[in-house]
Amino acid sequence: MTKSMKVSDEILKLVPYKAGKPIAETQREYGVEKVYKLASNENPLGPSPHALAVINDAAQALHRYPDPAGFELIRAVAKHWNLPPNWISIGNGSNEVIDLLIRIYCAPGEFILQSAASFVAYAVCAQAARVRIQNIPLLPGFKTDIEGITQRLRERKEADSIRLVFIANPNNPTGTYVGWNQVDLYLKEFGNDPNVLTVFDEAYVEFVRASDYRSLMPEVQKYSSVAILRTFSKVHGLAGLRVGVLVAAPEVIDLYNRVRNPFNINEIGGKAATAALGDHDFMQKSVEHTWKSLDYFYEELNRLKLPFVPSQGNFVLFETKRDVRLLHEALLRRGIILRPVGNYGFNTLMRMSVGLEVENKAAVKALEEALKEVPELPPRDWAALMPSKNLEGLKPTPVPSGSGG
Repeated sequence: MTKSMKVSDEILKLVPYKAGKPIAETQREYGVEKVYKLASNENPLGPSPHALAVINDAAQALHRYPDPAGFELIRAVAKHWNLPPNWISIGNGSNEVIDLLIRIYCAPGEFILQSAASFVAYAVCAQAARVRIQNIPLLPGFKTDIEGITQRLRERKEADSIRLVFIANPNNPTGTYVGWNQVDLYLKEFGNDPNVLTVFDEAYVEFVRASDYRSLMPEVQKYSSVAILRTFSKVHGLAGLRVGVLVAAPEVIDLYNRVRNPFNINEIGGKAATAALGDHDFMQKSVEHTWKSLDYFYEELNRLKLPFVPSQGNFVLFETKRDVRLLHEALLRRGIILRPVGNYGFNTLMRMSVGLEVENKAAVKALEEALKEVPELPPRDWAALMPSKNLEGLKPTPVPSGSGG
């Protein structure tokens, strides 16, 4: 028997990121012809038409390596957000940016600081780099405790070695957000801290309709120790092409560009993202469809007496009052793929992404049927388990006139 090479405990204990169940796999496994996937926060309207229009031309040059500097895309992003190009770099999805920032700023044994129930990629990338993780518990209503993060940074000692802070705003999978007043207070204290880089992940920013939310993008040039992540996977509908953006001070961008691989954005991805950025009509259509779909979900979840968290993303997190593994299985047999979130420690919660109207209705119909099939767990304080004392009474957030992130 061949003896395995020794690897670190961090790698041996690493639980790999598990994506939403593919449609084809569900069809094979459950013998269902029609499958609707509302599990991965994708744009159900598909890619931007502007992006589709350039893909065929881009494909004619696939025998050539893409521009390693991403010149066209970076210039387009810079113009779109009114930033100097040297404040911008690109990644193979925002996941690559997360991975490289951790490798740049954290040595093995040092820490990242994040909210509990944040985007799982932060922890996966950290553990793979032998970097430790500190979690700040959620506030009631699944809200990120940015004051708790602030206090933890105030208390840190050199031995703590917290080098990176990740704040997903809005957050996935909860759909909650941090209002601008709290963000502003945090930035005044740590926005220029030379010992810690704070990364604001704004993947879902376009879908926000909370009146007290603001993107950090117009303010980012004030801060030397702040980075912003954006993605083309959500509102632009280009998840399959893997294009992410890093916005930060030139010193951060310089370090990032030293370690990112050349050609990390492929030719089609770069061209499509550049075109999609200018498709304002498609973006608005995607946002309006998302809001309408979320309001439909809220109405139906209220009817089914399932508590939910009003969302600033393109998905909703809700309480099933059941063993979510059994409910997930019952939904798969009906050709519906939703997302259990047991990996976050929420064993009765499920996340449902926005789909097309026919998909949304099919998902709700299947959910109603599956709820009758899977027994409800013994009566308990569901809101307390989630952990929100006020969740039972939450109602959808009204759409402010003219809002949209």
